[in-house]
Amino acid sequence: MNRIHGLLRSTRAATAVEYGLILALIFIAAMGAMSAVGSSTITMWNKISSNTDQAM
Repeated sequence: MNRIHGLLRSTRAATAVEYGLILALIFIAAMGAMSAVGSSTITMWNKISSNTDQAM
């Protein structure tokens, strides 16, 4: 029981949880940005490919 009380009052555990949440938020934002860039890049290369085919 004393260990549980000690964990609940520990500021190190709270700090670790806060850093974990910040890291998760950064990861989600990075994945969203990479997904958007990937989609636009695919669209760009598809347009280049179709224009090249039409030119030949």
